[in-house]
Amino acid sequence: MTPDSQFHADLVVVGGTIASETGTHSAALAIRDGAIIAVGTPDAMPPARETLDASGLHLLPGAIDAHVHFREPGYTHKEDWGTGTAAAAMGGVTTVFEMPNTNPPTGTPDALALKLKAAEKAHVDFGIYGLLAEDNIDQLEALIDGGVAAFKCFMGNTFGNLPSPSTGAMLEGFEILAKHGMRCSLHAETASIMAWRQRKLAAAGRHDPLAHLASRPAVVATEAVARAAILAEWTGARIHVLHISSADELRPLREAKARGVDITGETCPHYLLFDEHAYETLGSIIRVNPPVREKHHQTALWEALSDGTIDMIATDHAPHDPAEKRRDDIWTADCGFPGVETQMQLMLTAVNEGRFTLAEYVRMSAGAPARAFGLFPRKGALTVGSDADIAFVDMRRRHVIRAAELHSRGKITPFEGMETVGLPIHTMVRGRFAMRDRRLCAETAGWGRSVRRAQAMPTPQPRNLDQTMEAVLRPPAPASARPRAVA
Repeated sequence: MTPDSQFHADLVVVGGTIASETGTHSAALAIRDGAIIAVGTPDAMPPARETLDASGLHLLPGAIDAHVHFREPGYTHKEDWGTGTAAAAMGGVTTVFEMPNTNPPTGTPDALALKLKAAEKAHVDFGIYGLLAEDNIDQLEALIDGGVAAFKCFMGNTFGNLPSPSTGAMLEGFEILAKHGMRCSLHAETASIMAWRQRKLAAAGRHDPLAHLASRPAVVATEAVARAAILAEWTGARIHVLHISSADELRPLREAKARGVDITGETCPHYLLFDEHAYETLGSIIRVNPPVREKHHQTALWEALSDGTIDMIATDHAPHDPAEKRRDDIWTADCGFPGVETQMQLMLTAVNEGRFTLAEYVRMSAGAPARAFGLFPRKGALTVGSDADIAFVDMRRRHVIRAAELHSRGKITPFEGMETVGLPIHTMVRGRFAMRDRRLCAETAGWGRSVRRAQAMPTPQPRNLDQTMEAVLRPPAPASARPRAVA
């Protein structure tokens, strides 16, 4: 670095409109070494090697998708870290949190090392979830030391068929994570209810698409959210409810927040845009866990997004080969579909339709996930000191979603043929373009880096420490060392 290089920028962006959680304003910004060093009027910007005219575009903090499945290692015919993060870059997503139901599952330090190696080709930044399961409680602290960004607990079954842990294992796992301040994301469906109902439905000859919905009524989510919230309240653990699909689970979510539980929640575009009629037109393509539900649930989810009960938008990006999705027997069709590339354009369309404001979208797509996972304000904002993670958006650009054009390997989507209004034109990750003029920048493969919980996270506040498994397994103190009662 030359003596005067601190007064220069790598790039100055002028002419754009910066969007934040409080509104929009016209401003320029300067970037150096991957971070934002100035925001203000164009004439206040330092000299730069390059200037970008962003006239007509809105600059949004890059979206943080806290829920993606990139399938590597183990299922790379469905997706890998290269194709998955390419799809993210094309969708204005600059940070992803990737799930542990791969092969092997990310439940040990060795499995984590395999995944970190696979992620070396990532186009965008990423956090990796460690698994909280019945048989790896003794591995949780090693996973924290190894660099996981958060944990995932499968209370209900989904792709990979990882066994759901007992409530006892969950409690002990929460005790450990509470001590370290780590957030645990939950697939909040009660496994035993679903297994019981699916077995009876299949025996009765129900193999139609709606049988999937019948096997997973909203009570499976309501019970699981309430149970997890009680365990989190007891231990002081931080939890996050994934893919909220029903109105019913909003009640235990609201009640837990009112009691002071550190609990956040997300929903996904497919729960907002589809209802039970999708099973008639899309069949097995719409099969996802939890299921798309009846119309009244959809209405409640929109309201919960607006009032903040649901904190954020995620996608549950879950690609499969089209042949694995198109099956007549609903029980044999794989669950899920791609979403990381289409989320932003679908939600910007909702902004243009007046369902919520652009500022609210910035909160739910960037600010809220950054806070929940300890990354704010390095991620989730466009302020001095923040990483230059930017989605350059044309709010008027129309686009038709086509599965064949997706960068994911999963070339099948329930959003096929939908026209959207509002589209990311460029995506920048730490000051470097990962997508420019709607073209992937192939040279950014490997630019993505692992993100970990930042010091901005509040100090852990574990509770009932005298009753944790660690505490009660200690031998009792000798009688001579115990305090004597006073008569």
